[in-house]
Amino acid sequence: MGTDLAVRYVEIALNLPIDKTFSYSVPDDLLTHLETLTGCRVEVNFRNRKTVGYIINTAVERPEGDYEIKKILRVLDEKPLFGNPETDLAEWIARRYFCSIGEVLGTMLPGGKKESTPPALFSDEDEYSADIQLSDEQEFALEAVLDESRSAVYLYGITGSGKTEVYLRAAASVLEKGEGVIYLVPEISLTHQIVKEARRRFGKTVSVWHSKITPSQRLAEWRRIRTGEARMVIGARSAVFAPLSKTGLIIIDEEHEGSYKSGSSPRYHARQVAFYRSARDKGRLIMGSATPSVEAVQLMQEGKLRELRLTRRLAGGSPPEIQIINMAGQKGTISRELTAELKSTLGMKRQAILFLNRRGYSYFFHCKSCGYEMKCRNCSVSLTFHKNRNRMLCHYCGYQSDPVQVCPECGSLDVGYSGYGTEGIEDEIKTLFPESSVERIDTDTVSRKGSMEQILNRFHKGETDILLGTQMVAKGLNFPGVRLVGIVMADTTLLLPDFRSAERTFSLLTQVAGRAGRFHPDGRVLIQTFHPQASAVYLAAQNDPEEFYRRELETRRMLKFPPASRLIRILFRGKDRHKVTRAAEDFSTAILRDLPNGLELLGPGEAPLSVISGNFRMHMILRGSDVKAMHSILLFYSRKLDPPGGTYREIDADPVSLL
Repeated sequence: MGTDLAVRYVEIALNLPIDKTFSYSVPDDLLTHLETLTGCRVEVNFRNRKTVGYIINTAVERPEGDYEIKKILRVLDEKPLFGNPETDLAEWIARRYFCSIGEVLGTMLPGGKKESTPPALFSDEDEYSADIQLSDEQEFALEAVLDESRSAVYLYGITGSGKTEVYLRAAASVLEKGEGVIYLVPEISLTHQIVKEARRRFGKTVSVWHSKITPSQRLAEWRRIRTGEARMVIGARSAVFAPLSKTGLIIIDEEHEGSYKSGSSPRYHARQVAFYRSARDKGRLIMGSATPSVEAVQLMQEGKLRELRLTRRLAGGSPPEIQIINMAGQKGTISRELTAELKSTLGMKRQAILFLNRRGYSYFFHCKSCGYEMKCRNCSVSLTFHKNRNRMLCHYCGYQSDPVQVCPECGSLDVGYSGYGTEGIEDEIKTLFPESSVERIDTDTVSRKGSMEQILNRFHKGETDILLGTQMVAKGLNFPGVRLVGIVMADTTLLLPDFRSAERTFSLLTQVAGRAGRFHPDGRVLIQTFHPQASAVYLAAQNDPEEFYRRELETRRMLKFPPASRLIRILFRGKDRHKVTRAAEDFSTAILRDLPNGLELLGPGEAPLSVISGNFRMHMILRGSDVKAMHSILLFYSRKLDPPGGTYREIDADPVSLL
């Protein structure tokens, strides 16, 4: 690897789905002010358009081969942005998740050209907590976390049991040794309490890595981390790539969250990357949740993860009383029981949180005469009516249309909207309790910068009586005034055609219920459902996670789904249904001819969401326990068989959703 001015050629990775690197030459005038090129970003011309590349190697001699070598156009960095640790990590991710090194580097690295200082994520009105005395359980857990004989532990604690304090104490110990800490959270906007407390304790050594800062600000933070000025990085999924020189500790809070898995290439899971980094750097890994993923539960049962239990709420609260409300025969969307509890809670001058994992006013338009359903013209899903905007919207592709008063199919006037979303519930609550202050949190109301923080601050100060929201209110919220949590409809995730639907339902119900009774022993949770006998619902209500996980693991073993096996999903999409079908069938036929023993291929067939944004979607699932064999056969045929023009193939290792 060259680092002197004799360098004449560079090996470049491009942020494109091309499984190879490219050689470019370096003009003399670009070498005069640079010490090294390896690890810098450059601008190059590729296929007649300018794009950014990443220099992963340099050479003095011209690479072999009879082909034209273009010159790089300019160097974007005066100092290297990445080094061998980042390149090695990118290569590992590229192999594991079927993508190019350039795609990984494009995800890992900031995109800014110049550095600028990021703004404070939250206001200066910090309410600092007093020094906290650890409980016996927390003391034991902290000692176990810092025990160098075990590298990976799981903090399995009920909501409000003090997991965050254990994380921060462990981080303090690691930082004192001069090592770095990565603290992963599912969604940075809901972790203001953690960020404030970390900054109070650790000052400017804390860097917050989140989507609200510009590319130039991300570049400045990346430099701070790389130089060692910042050694504690708090952020969502991509913070797992932070360029710390020595990573002593990685924390994954709310480990069960699906947001740790990337939905686009590279389709990495931050949990797997964290395992790899902690093993490579000989650091420690702490994962924690009140509702571990089923995979984590099995690892604990097998002894591959040390299980540390936190069983008591520390702020004077206790697990809330949970009641299931059968909605069969009920009129309206708010049951009589929930209405009465809301009235009682408001009468005590206490607060309530209402949860519904569906935004909009109503989500189902139909004609009562002919049965016509109003669906997106680009996707195989129903349009959702948004009353405030008076528009029908698709939540997958963004397609919009005007509401209709006459059936487009038969001309009948007997049409209507069914179902309900957060906007519709908000209207109903304001009608039932006109004297109360009601606010809503979903992606429609928090799109404006700072709006979520303002809503949460008003709720924290007691200015809002009822907070209504989607899963944004299910995690990271810790408010003393909350007595009541109402789950308006527990069935929204339960009925999805996905093998994880029961797990997601149980987790959501448990997490949302955990917002009640955190500081007082009189917390109440009401779960409205049409399926009161579903195990995910009634075991969440009974607060019996052991029985839920026992049943779920047994079901997964019977059906041969993770963690009883490993899955890799291969999805084909395109505008031409015939081409997509043929591409999927050709790929399937090729693999089946060469399928090793112990592996099976399910499909191909239409994906549950068969059309999104006008693209037809076919998928198949490769299943087995021999991960190397699965990767080997897919890597071979993905390189050998290119899908026809206009058709795209996506390979998703260890998918969290099969929709």
